[in-house]
Amino acid sequence: LIKVLLCADFAVSDLPFKCKGEDKVIQPGGEVIAAVGDSLTLNCTFEKTTTHAYLFWYKQEVNSYPKYMLKRGTYGTGENSPEFEEDRFDAELKDKSVPLKIQKLHVSDSALYYCALQPTVKGNSKTLYLNLWSKNNTILHNIH
Repeated sequence: LIKVLLCADFAVSDLPFKCKGEDKVIQPGGEVIAAVGDSLTLNCTFEKTTTHAYLFWYKQEVNSYPKYMLKRGTYGTGENSPEFEEDRFDAELKDKSVPLKIQKLHVSDSALYYCALQPTVKGNSKTLYLNLWSKNNTILHNIH
């Protein structure tokens, strides 16, 4: 449904946009059905060419922009957005996986959830691009 393209290095002439390297996230598609009050886990695995990584989880409600929920790093670092308290929303980065655990489900938890990988930029800082694409390949949201 949504294609996330996160690049640390590309030329404007490289259209359509292409990223260097083999870094990527793998998130199962489909719907998850659960009852209010239950707990659930949403899976996300990743492949990374370097040892350090930051993985992010986002929540997108209908007719809204993606909201940052939390990030987790390979060395135990991380944080939650104040809106998504750790007692209900948590993730642990283990090996090549960072599953999102949501406890005590609320009706307002119905949304699209997705994870994203932040590349490590070494040497000179370069602009990081996060492009969210709709099904018809129009840019929904762009962060520079």
